[in-house]
Amino acid sequence: MLFSEIWAIISNMKDKEPIIKKYAFRFSAVMLAVLIAGLVLCAACFALTTWQFTGFLTGDVSSFYEWVKYALLYFVSVFLAVLITAMLVRSQYVLTEKELILQFGFLKTRYDVKKIFSVCLLNGSKKLCLYFDDFKTKYATVVVKEEWYDDFIKTLTSLNERIEFDFSTYEDEQQGKKNKKK
Repeated sequence: MLFSEIWAIISNMKDKEPIIKKYAFRFSAVMLAVLIAGLVLCAACFALTTWQFTGFLTGDVSSFYEWVKYALLYFVSVFLAVLITAMLVRSQYVLTEKELILQFGFLKTRYDVKKIFSVCLLNGSKKLCLYFDDFKTKYATVVVKEEWYDDFIKTLTSLNERIEFDFSTYEDEQQGKKNKKK
């Protein structure tokens, strides 16, 4: 079994709500490059710290400050590497019977499916936008592969039949931006 499958079983045991469908988060090329650069920097930090630590071990090892410094450098580089890896591996939208869950690494945001009243396909930006009844969260943007839009909308509307579907053209979006500026 893969780590992600084991993690899914464990997290599903905690949620106790059956998962209907999962959709992987689609990172932009720039965001993917930033995350990979972050991993490379974490590895470089770890290697540089190890190189300096071996030099420290050959000299005077009685400095408490130096021990704390190396411990913190190792901790930060490993922590950030784990955080970035979790974001790359476990960024997804999970649909259950009652909730839409956005998992972004270790972070989870839950949206009640019954509070969604509209799904809009923004053709200009090629994203889906969910609009809510709740005043705290007015809308959320769903970023998945374009091939999955139909399946995502069908699955979502099967969980809540009152969800309306709409789409906007690029011209509609530009007109909306002009109206906001006025």
